[in-house]
Amino acid sequence: MNLAYAYPASRFEPAALVDLNARAERERLSKSALQGFFNLATAWRLRDEDARELLGGLSSSAFYEWKKNPDRLLEVDRITRISYLIGIYKALHILYGDKLADEWISLPNSNRIFAGRSPLAFMLGGGLLAMQTVRKLLEARRGGI
Repeated sequence: MNLAYAYPASRFEPAALVDLNARAERERLSKSALQGFFNLATAWRLRDEDARELLGGLSSSAFYEWKKNPDRLLEVDRITRISYLIGIYKALHILYGDKLADEWISLPNSNRIFAGRSPLAFMLGGGLLAMQTVRKLLEARRGGI
């Protein structure tokens, strides 16, 4: 008697994961990731020091050079950070109108995750893991949870 369960057949095919450790993938993604980040920073009206911190603590000189010339190779950590932030941006624009979507990040929030702080303050204090938490929260809201 075979007790093994077979996974039901479906048409769902997961997308192939991007290997960010592969230099070629980072080369392919870096410029557009930075351009997307700077567009997001403008939409959210981020102070330059906050934008630098969201990127993982970038120096002022490097930040302005990157802004002027985004054609460079990013490390895995920075691409991951930008990916979370763009996912947050996208989820906000699905959930809310454009004005609230772009303001939400800076507004005080009563959700217990934020404890009255803004999501931006939460992410600045908690780094990559906080960005992941905010993205998961918004994705859950998008899913009706």
